[in-house]
Amino acid sequence: MRLLHREGDAAAAARTGVRILDHEPRADQFLAEIYGRSGKEGKRDTVDEHPLAVLFEDEVVVGLRVELDFILEARASAALDRDAQGLSLFGRADFGKARKCAIGHFRGKVHGAFALHWLAAPNIKTVTEDNKIGTPMQARYAARPEETRGRLYPEEESAHRSCFQRDRDRIIHSSAFRRLKHKTQVFIEHEGDYFRTRLTHSIEVAQVARTISGVLGLNSELTEAVALAHDLGHPPFGHTGEDALSDLMAPYGGFDHNAQAIRIVTSLERHYAEFDGLNLTWETLEGIAKHNGPVGAPIPYALADYNARHDLELGTHASAEAQVAALADDIAYNSHDLHDGLRAELFSTDELAELPILDRCFAKVDAIYPGLNYYRRRHEALRRFFGVLVEDAITEARETLAALDPLDATEVRHLAMPIIRFSDPVWSDLQVIRNFLFHRMYRAPDVVVTRERVTQVVRELFPLFMDRTDLLPKQWRKDVEEADGETMLARIVLDYIAGMTDRFAIQEHARLLGGDV
Repeated sequence: MRLLHREGDAAAAARTGVRILDHEPRADQFLAEIYGRSGKEGKRDTVDEHPLAVLFEDEVVVGLRVELDFILEARASAALDRDAQGLSLFGRADFGKARKCAIGHFRGKVHGAFALHWLAAPNIKTVTEDNKIGTPMQARYAARPEETRGRLYPEEESAHRSCFQRDRDRIIHSSAFRRLKHKTQVFIEHEGDYFRTRLTHSIEVAQVARTISGVLGLNSELTEAVALAHDLGHPPFGHTGEDALSDLMAPYGGFDHNAQAIRIVTSLERHYAEFDGLNLTWETLEGIAKHNGPVGAPIPYALADYNARHDLELGTHASAEAQVAALADDIAYNSHDLHDGLRAELFSTDELAELPILDRCFAKVDAIYPGLNYYRRRHEALRRFFGVLVEDAITEARETLAALDPLDATEVRHLAMPIIRFSDPVWSDLQVIRNFLFHRMYRAPDVVVTRERVTQVVRELFPLFMDRTDLLPKQWRKDVEEADGETMLARIVLDYIAGMTDRFAIQEHARLLGGDV
């Protein structure tokens, strides 16, 4: 359809392709044509309060053909009532002066919601060259590629990808990301083909994060980039390896896997001609560093070193996108660790069915599918558990955002609390589930024995490389030659060991020390 125009002459209309009316248009006529084009039936009461109708009556001047089926997402009765659809999350705006947007110019006072914010957002490419809707609508507090704080080393941006898409792609193509395939999530990489690895976990986190981000009107590309990179700094053998390296590095500044992820993407990935690292945007680096919240003192040296060159504002919260990635991490591991624990026979389905949230999930499956096969039954229950966590996160975020009503991404960072979190009842239930996993899975006798064995690998390789730097690969020896003192040398050895996969660490231990872990 064409947007209507009520002022101007015939010549201007002929140039712009805008239809002129010889009568006062009504909002219900305006929306009726939209509904007619959509082929969908929708709610039509109180259409005069629809944000586009208000805008139209105050003066609209546009000259492009635009498909407007998306209007149905902002129903008339919801436009000013701030209903449960969460349209109010997109805030209110007052545009007293004409402003240029993706499909033309407008002016007038607007009390808007979902669709209107899309129209009002300046400098956002929401209409493609063939005049069809392009990128999804975004909330005003979403991170915007065109407003990025940039990269440490300026680059010419891609003509086909936003800066956040480019960050995501660089992370996926990095060596560190590929190595996650053979790094422990809970079980050592070689213990079974079906258990999660650090790579499959990261992919699951990214999927959940992108879903939540899209529902909330956030930037999905930034969310996905942070989610895919959040575990790049994990050493071999998961948290067991991290604990061992933390002890070994205590005299040299300690070890933190989040800080190590920053070190990887800003220094240790050395493939580009003009810089070390991946040269990611400020927003992606901030999300990797702060997705779990503000970073307080003492700041890990690997993070402090980069922050001195490129201030990530460590004392504030991260963007809403990074907060989504952090919560998606919780959703993913709480769900798949239960699944892996069942597969490893560390606990039974009946025990699982007694836990909060899960008891309701199993009851629902039993009611719908009585007598269902054992394996299908537990899969259906865990699938519903996963859905409960996602839905709760979305509902709680909508309520929080509606209450706090942040104006933009910067205001999100300076709020006194995170805006992406679980509701109190779900959070309380998750503590019971986490306590169950801690005692029945993470500290299960067989798991503890395996962890003690693999910890020996890290504890013996570290002093060996400190004493015999000639055993390090050739590409590391230049760093060793430039090392200024024992602390710098220890950090080089740490970088090398932390980058190892489970299987490579075991192989190197066997080759250099002759041990069969």
